[in-house]
Amino acid sequence: MSEHTYRDAGVDIDLEAAAVRALISRLSYRREGAFSMFGKVGHFAGLIEFGEHVLALAVDGVGTKMLIADELADWRTVGIDCIAMNVNDLYVMNLEPVAFVDYIATDALSVGKMEQIGEGLNEGARLANMNIVGGETATLKGLVNGLDLAGTCLGIQRKEKIVTGEAIAPGDVIVGIPSSGIHSNGLTLARKVVDECASYATELPNGKTLGEVLLTPTRIYSEVLAVTEACTVHGMCHITGGGLLNFLRLADLGFSITDPLEVPPIFRWLRETGNIGTVEMYRTFNMGMGYAFIAPEESVRSIRSIVPDARVVGEVVRERGAFIEGTEVT
Repeated sequence: MSEHTYRDAGVDIDLEAAAVRALISRLSYRREGAFSMFGKVGHFAGLIEFGEHVLALAVDGVGTKMLIADELADWRTVGIDCIAMNVNDLYVMNLEPVAFVDYIATDALSVGKMEQIGEGLNEGARLANMNIVGGETATLKGLVNGLDLAGTCLGIQRKEKIVTGEAIAPGDVIVGIPSSGIHSNGLTLARKVVDECASYATELPNGKTLGEVLLTPTRIYSEVLAVTEACTVHGMCHITGGGLLNFLRLADLGFSITDPLEVPPIFRWLRETGNIGTVEMYRTFNMGMGYAFIAPEESVRSIRSIVPDARVVGEVVRERGAFIEGTEVT
């Protein structure tokens, strides 16, 4: 069997990075007057001056996980995914999410489907302690096939509490927090493996079907705000599309994972069934680690007291790159 890759499934991470750079290169205008941009474009969230505070905006969606929800006719949890993908990007900079607006684009409205989506959005808002203040629904027959769910999140924080990653230094430890599963990234490749080699009704050794496991909602890492109050944290990473490559957004250093968290069964199944190489797995999926702190070693005790399932998985090194057990993820 030939090896499955994210690129062959239809998602080219390198091309996406180049396309984003091309887009950002044309975003040169800066507002005049008050409430200017704070920091640079390209971090996990965009910041705006707001007196002693900064406001923050993040935007993300559920992606092709919606197609699995359609296949199983179960849309109850995708709203959690939508909110999680946004608020987790805010937590990375120690930002507190306060408000959210959703955007739904569809070829045809379904009252029952919208009700289930609303159920998940409401639960995600509860988990993140955040208001849903509005949204937009657009029927775009001929432009959209099916339903796409996305949203934008507003966060706030005092300027001196923002965590950018600038303080990260060699010798810092990387403390990983488990994911709840595949979250909302890499589903294009996962769906390709399922479509070609199994079905969503296929059972894993734990007795759950592939459909059930792939629809498990993204974990919301709300404990982050308590951690940053309790101890020193130099940087944080939400591990989404691009896997370990997300660490490279934080600093021009190396992030060496020497003792990774246990890999959940869904990733082992995808790797073995889809004949996917280790590097490809770690540059596509979270592989069981959905979030990470980068902190001095003396902060580990405090982190683990607040997030009991957190564990040291590696350290920061001088050589730039993301490494899994000595192998560079490129």
